[in-house]
Amino acid sequence: MRGYFGIGVERISKEGNLGNLVRTAHGFGADFVFTVAADRRVRGFDTDTSRTADHTPFYQYERIEDLRLPEGCQLVGIELLDEATDLPSFQHPLRAAYILGPEKGVLSDAMRARCDHFIKIPTQFSLNVATAGAIVMYDRLRCLGRFADRPVTPGGTARSRPEYRSGGRGPRSAKTEAAE
Repeated sequence: MRGYFGIGVERISKEGNLGNLVRTAHGFGADFVFTVAADRRVRGFDTDTSRTADHTPFYQYERIEDLRLPEGCQLVGIELLDEATDLPSFQHPLRAAYILGPEKGVLSDAMRARCDHFIKIPTQFSLNVATAGAIVMYDRLRCLGRFADRPVTPGGTARSRPEYRSGGRGPRSAKTEAAE
């Protein structure tokens, strides 16, 4: 998969949920994970049995204003908002950081103001933070990974993975072409 992504949560209050999200992020190949304004009782993520912190950078931001993302990285809020794009219709940015709201709440107004995009998982009600994060990360992998198209019929034979094709050399100038 090309590009990179990170995933984080604002005002998380349960270590178990953070551990589950972080472990899942590691499994899906996240390049970084983060929290913003986490509850003081959340000291780590003991439920992460994959030892994500040994393999993936983990950032803890005290305030929204402290949140720093790489240049060109777009912040995508995951929230049940009327104006949010349904996840199956969303084109994931190549460079993205996804942010989830707290367990018993929504993204703060200040965090929403920082977001470049909003997506929602088309469910009847809000999901667990780690579950919602896993669904978004799977969708990103499915959309941006190089996977074969699904068979047309149920149980049909999977098509082979598409062959990688380089974009080739960039545009040539008249001066370069004349020299050849």
